[in-house]
Amino acid sequence: MDQITIRGDVDPRDANICRFTIDRPVHEGNAVFGSKEEAGDNALAQKLFDIPGLTRVELSDNVVALTKTSGEAWNQIGKRIGSAIRTYLQPPPEVPEGDTLPAEEVRARVQKLLDEMINPNLAGHGGFVELLDADSYSIYLRMGGGCQGCGAADMTMKMGVERMIRDEIPQVREVFDTTDHASGQNPYYAPAK
Repeated sequence: MDQITIRGDVDPRDANICRFTIDRPVHEGNAVFGSKEEAGDNALAQKLFDIPGLTRVELSDNVVALTKTSGEAWNQIGKRIGSAIRTYLQPPPEVPEGDTLPAEEVRARVQKLLDEMINPNLAGHGGFVELLDADSYSIYLRMGGGCQGCGAADMTMKMGVERMIRDEIPQVREVFDTTDHASGQNPYYAPAK
C-alpha cells in the first residue's frame, strides 16, 4: 500500500469549513450531502457522517469539503477524517467469516507486541505507544513521550506500528491513533489563533 497524502485547509472566510485535498481522486464529478440519509450509497460520505459534528460533505474529484458545527478544532477532528478517507481509499483486508479473534486475545497480542517489539524501539527516542482499547477488529492507541508532538509521529504510526500490528494480527482491520499531538511541550500542530 502506498502512502496517501491529505492536506487540510480551513476556509479563511468560515472557520467551520475545511477542504481536504487528497493526492488522488475520491469522487468523479461533484456531489453535496447534508446528512447521512442524503449520502445514500456513497461509501465515503457515509464514513464521514459517522464522525460527530459534521453537517455537510461536498465531494469533487480529489477534494473533500466539510462543514462542522462542533466546537472541536479541525486539527483534532482531522485525524478521524483522514482515517475515514484512507480507509475508503485503501480498505482493510477482508477477514474470512469465523476467522475473528476474541477482543481479549486481540488486546493481549497487541500489548505483547507493544511490550516486546514496538516500545523498546521507540524508547531510544524517548517515546512509547500505549493500548487504550481493542475489540475483535479495531484497536485504539495513543503515543506518548517523545512521540507526542514529533513531526514523524504519523509516519511512525502508519508505516511502523500499524504495519507491525497488521503483520502479526491480520484480523485487525482498523488502527486508530487517538494521540492529541497539539498538546504537550512540542506540538507539531500549531493551535489556531
